[in-house]
Amino acid sequence: MATEKSSVKYDESSYRKLEFPESIRRRPGMYIGKLGNGKSPDDGIYILVKEAADNSVDEFQMGHGTRLYIRLGNDGQGEWVEIEDQGRGIPLGVVKECASEVHGGAKFDSEAFQKSVGMNGVGIKAVNALSAAFELEAVRDKKFRRVDYASGVITNDKTGKWSGEKLSGTRLRFRPESGADFFPDYEFQEEYLERMAFQYSCLNPGMEVVFERWKNGVKVLETRHKNERGLPDFLDRAIADGENQEKLCYPPIHLQTKDVEICLTHGQAYGEEIHSFVNGQNTRDGGTHVAALREGIVAAVRDFTGKNHDTQDIRGSMISAVSVRMQEPVFESQTKTKLGSSHTEPGGKGVSLRIFIGEFVRKELNNYLHKNPEVAKALEAKVLQNERERKELAGIKEKSREMAKKANLSNRKLRDCRIHFDSKHSDRARSTLFITEGDSASGSITQVRDANTQAVFSLKGKPVNVFGKTRRAIYENEELHLLQSALNIEEGLDGLRYNNIVVATDADVDGMHIRMLLTTVFLQFFPDLIREGHVSILQTPLFRVRNKKETRYCYSDDEKEKAIKALGPNPEITRFKGLGEISPKEFADFIGPKMRLEPLSLGKDPKIEETLAFCMGPNTPARQTFLCENLDTEM
Repeated sequence: MATEKSSVKYDESSYRKLEFPESIRRRPGMYIGKLGNGKSPDDGIYILVKEAADNSVDEFQMGHGTRLYIRLGNDGQGEWVEIEDQGRGIPLGVVKECASEVHGGAKFDSEAFQKSVGMNGVGIKAVNALSAAFELEAVRDKKFRRVDYASGVITNDKTGKWSGEKLSGTRLRFRPESGADFFPDYEFQEEYLERMAFQYSCLNPGMEVVFERWKNGVKVLETRHKNERGLPDFLDRAIADGENQEKLCYPPIHLQTKDVEICLTHGQAYGEEIHSFVNGQNTRDGGTHVAALREGIVAAVRDFTGKNHDTQDIRGSMISAVSVRMQEPVFESQTKTKLGSSHTEPGGKGVSLRIFIGEFVRKELNNYLHKNPEVAKALEAKVLQNERERKELAGIKEKSREMAKKANLSNRKLRDCRIHFDSKHSDRARSTLFITEGDSASGSITQVRDANTQAVFSLKGKPVNVFGKTRRAIYENEELHLLQSALNIEEGLDGLRYNNIVVATDADVDGMHIRMLLTTVFLQFFPDLIREGHVSILQTPLFRVRNKKETRYCYSDDEKEKAIKALGPNPEITRFKGLGEISPKEFADFIGPKMRLEPLSLGKDPKIEETLAFCMGPNTPARQTFLCENLDTEM
């Protein structure tokens, strides 16, 4: 089809070269992924913290400095984070360049930084460019240099003699840029930063990581993390977050060589839980090393048992972690969430990374199982249990598919979009599925959604409570089966079709109940959806306040009172009782770029099983007492 010719002039004068900081500030998503307000652990402000802290970790890995400080405070203009180490300190002559010259730095020298995660020369430059205030201070040879910036523009450059206690090191403090184009109404979550500190300590045995919280110039909280065991300490906490230790099939297996470390066990939860790291970077989207780990484990179990067990049976309910250190890793984006390297082993000898890790896991795990017969017996018993459950479900799956064919069901509840998360499209991260309550709400969203990246799945009522049930409940319930199919998570999250799963229900008692029931489905059978930050609750306005000149949408009573005060006497006030009352035209703003989402997260020490049993299990005196003590009687 022919397109109309553009009349816009295109010649040499159209060429533009963006200099620092505009090159980063204009396209922040290229460097830190999504922006966000800090409620989700993968929001941009935490990427900024990690970019700053990674430099200090690299110093430790090169044998300099054994302590890292992560501090959180507020200067009256907003929250700031400070990273301080006791390493060599940035060479004073290039402190300014390290903060503002993109694609420059010492890490291009593989001798100075052999196994660093920051290999693109962008890290702290992005932190600087996206910060309203940025300070970088280096100390070495009893001298210091401090350079200050505001929105990436230098405001101060000072050098002098150092009279402090530390002999050398680097200190970086930044306050993220607020505003609609950057980090609107951001707030650092203390638990995310504390978890980051713990994670760093596990991935770098021997390094002490100190997290501090400051208020009004006074330190009000300090936690110290120093873990000598490495991944076993990390996995212990990950397991405690998800299920009881006593429900593990066997104690975690720990295998380690110079540059590769793995830890694994089997639990009772559904699905497969893998934590992966490269040079200390959390590669939550996996990559080459994760594929090699999976292949190695399957091969080792088959070798040991002498049976061709199904891959699903071996990996089902597995909880594992893998950490790799290598020279010049290749990631699939600046945010470094997926490893793309395939050319060399960690030692750089030219062997395929995938083959190197796979063979290491296969050999060492096989040896471990021969030396530890009790663990081997428990592992094989779990594999056989998974096999029995899979075969039992096979008949139910087939029956469910036959019923769908007879009823001519494709997925009539799904209004799909064009771009999916399991594709290679540049906008794949924006793919979103709204799970709505009833046809009226889904109709409004469907009319105004972005059909390229936003899909809608309509519930006809309240989902079944699946607490304490097996996966059989998914296949015996038509609605949950269709939802599972829409998400494409029957065999795990590798084929997940939507990066963002947004529960959009009314803000009333029934809506809250539906949220709880859906959350139970995800926690019971697909906990990684929540653990990896894919699930959110859509916040829609409770009130509309307007006069003849202006309309304001309010999400709380406080916002309503402020709107009434701002709009003057006798404004028109509408209380939205359900999503169906909001017109499609109005809905366009609520699911657009400024959409308000409340991410579901596991929080600190969530105890999933205990929480589900308390909230969704049979009624108990403890729950009755809790409800009576916390019942809000003001209506």
